[in-house]
Amino acid sequence: MIGQGLRQLQEALNRKAGAVQHEFNVVGEKLQALSRRIAEARGADPAALIAEQEALHEQQRILAGEVNLWRDRARGALRQESDEGLRAYLNELLAANDEEIRPAVEQALYLLDAPEEELAKLAQGQIQARPTTPVGRLIERAHTEYDLRGQDPAPRHKAAAEFANRAGMAQNDEALAELEAAWEDKDPLVKEVVALTLIQMHRFRAMRLGDLDAVYASVQRLTRLNHPAVIPVLIEIVETPRTGFERGEGGMVEANTNRSREAALISLIQWHTPEAQAAVRARQRDRDAHIAQGAARALELYPGEWK
Repeated sequence: MIGQGLRQLQEALNRKAGAVQHEFNVVGEKLQALSRRIAEARGADPAALIAEQEALHEQQRILAGEVNLWRDRARGALRQESDEGLRAYLNELLAANDEEIRPAVEQALYLLDAPEEELAKLAQGQIQARPTTPVGRLIERAHTEYDLRGQDPAPRHKAAAEFANRAGMAQNDEALAELEAAWEDKDPLVKEVVALTLIQMHRFRAMRLGDLDAVYASVQRLTRLNHPAVIPVLIEIVETPRTGFERGEGGMVEANTNRSREAALISLIQWHTPEAQAAVRARQRDRDAHIAQGAARALELYPGEWK
C-alpha cells in the first residue's frame, strides 16, 4: 500500500512540475513577442522594453529552478532507503506548504504509520473500486499517468489510437456510450483524451463499417466534435468514396457513402482551415455531382485563404 501511495505522490509532484513548466513556457512566449517588439522599435528608445525583457528573463530563471526542484522531489518519492528517510522526505514536502500536493503527502504519511489491519481494508477497498471497464481504465490513466498529462499531446493521441484499434472496440456501443458520458469530465486533459478517442472510434466506423446508416451516424458525431484532430479524419472520409448497405423500403440495399462524404465536406467548410480548403478544392472534380457543386460553391462564397 505504501508503494502505491508513493506512486500517487510522485504523480502529484510531476503534475506540479508540469504546471510550473507551463508557466515557464508562457513566459517564453512573452519573451519572443517582446523580442519582436524590440526589433521593430526602430528609432525609439527601447529602454522600457529591455527592462521588461530582463524582468521576464529573471522570472524564467526562477521558474526553471522550481521545475527542477519539483522534478527532483518527484524522483525522490521512490528512492528512500528507510522508513526514517522516507518520513523525513515526506515531512520536508509537508513543510513546503503546497496545497496541490498536501493531500498526497498526508496520505503517504498515513499509510506509513497505519496498522496492518487498516492497510488490508484499504487494499480490499481499492480492488473493489478499481475501474472494471476498458473505458474506465482509460479515464483513470488520463487522470493519473504523467505522460498523458504533459504538455506534449502525442501520448494522448497514441493512447486514443491504441484504444480504438483494439479488437472489436470501435464497434462496442457500450464503450462509446461510456466515452460520451465521460465527455462531461471537468479535467481538460481527460476531456481531450475522451475527444481524441471518440474521434478514432468514429473514424474506424466511418471508414470500415458496411452499414452505411451507422457510418452516417458516426460522421455526424464527428462533425459535432470541436477538436482540430477531427479535420484530417473528415478529409479522409470525404476523399474516400466506397459502397455498403443501408436500409431501404425492401430491406438492406446497396448504396454509397456520398451522404456521409457530403456531411464531412460541409463540416470542413465550417472549420475553414488551410487543410480544409485544400480538401474542398480537390472535391471540385469529385465523381459525385452534388459534392463537386458544393465544393465549387463554397470556394465562391469564401474566396482567399482560409484561416
